[in-house]
Amino acid sequence: MRLPLYLTIALLLGMLFWSIFIWDPETMGPTADGPSHEALELADEPEGGDFRLESKDGPAGLEDLRGQVVILYFGYTYCPDVCPMSLAAVGGALDRLSEQERDQVTGLFVSIDPRRDTPERVAEYAEYFHEGIVGLTGSPGEIEAVAERYGAVYEVVGDSGGDDYLVDHSSFFYLIDPDGELVETLPHGSTPPELVEAVRSILPEQ
Repeated sequence: MRLPLYLTIALLLGMLFWSIFIWDPETMGPTADGPSHEALELADEPEGGDFRLESKDGPAGLEDLRGQVVILYFGYTYCPDVCPMSLAAVGGALDRLSEQERDQVTGLFVSIDPRRDTPERVAEYAEYFHEGIVGLTGSPGEIEAVAERYGAVYEVVGDSGGDDYLVDHSSFFYLIDPDGELVETLPHGSTPPELVEAVRSILPEQ
């Protein structure tokens, strides 16, 4: 029986805390069995551009967010480590903005795991980290086309035909300006203050 999504997220965050503050590689070491989970590099220099996928409320896309600064991230809800860390960074950045600034910024979380991630699940997962993050998914072909446009890569690991598998994927933050143009790509591990600085550099002047 599957756990409710909020419990799944809580467990993932607990595992993340354990891996950062408790795990001792000298004494415990990596396990020999089971697939590894890696943050991959970009396949190509991202070009950016508009796209349209599915949200819990129906079709939604980048073109709907003209006038907004967008922080785009590709991942999936079953991700054990890099996605919770990255979405927590996006949520932390949004919390550090003033109310006026936050009204002009939206986070977009695009799932690269359409087999398991429904629009409702992706939305609930994204909103857990911040109400200003919108979850999107789509068909395998639609997601592949969007990922290619942004140089994002992903690869299923340990797929035995069921639901128990990981997806190695690139882990970057894409900063998109109010005109819909990709202006900066920030690496995995970028902190909330770093994201805030990048966002403020392209916010419209008041």
